[in-house]
Amino acid sequence: MNLIVDVGNTLVKFAVFQEDEFVNKIVVELNEFEKTQKEISKKHPKIEKCILASVGKMPKEVVTKLQKQYKVLILDSNLKFPFHNRYKTPNTLGVDRIALVAASVKRYADKDVLIIDAGSCITYDFINRQNEFLGGAISPGIRLRYKSLHNFTANLPLLDTELPETLIGNSTKDAIHSGVVNGVVKEIDGIIDEYRAKFSDLTVILTGGDANFLSKQLKNSIFANSNFLLEGLNFILEYNTH
Repeated sequence: MNLIVDVGNTLVKFAVFQEDEFVNKIVVELNEFEKTQKEISKKHPKIEKCILASVGKMPKEVVTKLQKQYKVLILDSNLKFPFHNRYKTPNTLGVDRIALVAASVKRYADKDVLIIDAGSCITYDFINRQNEFLGGAISPGIRLRYKSLHNFTANLPLLDTELPETLIGNSTKDAIHSGVVNGVVKEIDGIIDEYRAKFSDLTVILTGGDANFLSKQLKNSIFANSNFLLEGLNFILEYNTH
């Protein structure tokens, strides 16, 4: 069995796979890392391998503890990947984006694929049918837009994410919801349209924490998969340890 550990800025996602089969997932705050990992270890004593992907730096003692229990693979740009990376600065490519591209190779081989990860940031990653990762784009995510409006202005309030009731916001609250949510939806649909103009048989994957919130708002047809990144991490683990 495999343990997948995806460490974000505020949350940690743990997932357990039996070879290619997804078993379960737990999402916790960073300060619950060790407690949760111990609980998973007790529940799944057959876990042998682990992949650790972190957008920040994990404390050495945490990594050491994992290494005492499992064969640990730490994801970075120097590992073997099932695609040709044509990014001009491969060492700066985020581990989350690497995992998403790997997942697309696993699920949609020999296709033009656009992966949209809607989380703290919205990332767009494109891999063509020749198995070449070409790059993409990064823009602010939904929560980042709400927070920016509040933090960088004198009087705008910080609001919870909410679907706008109308396009024309007739209050400050409604105007913010309309601007943020409709702005994100129009951005995503517009980028998908531009990619489809160049790649007619395009497969589009939407994943990330805001995927379910956004999926019903988009006019373009997409495949929503909240576990896509975890699947990619598991694939990279298998690809590098077989």
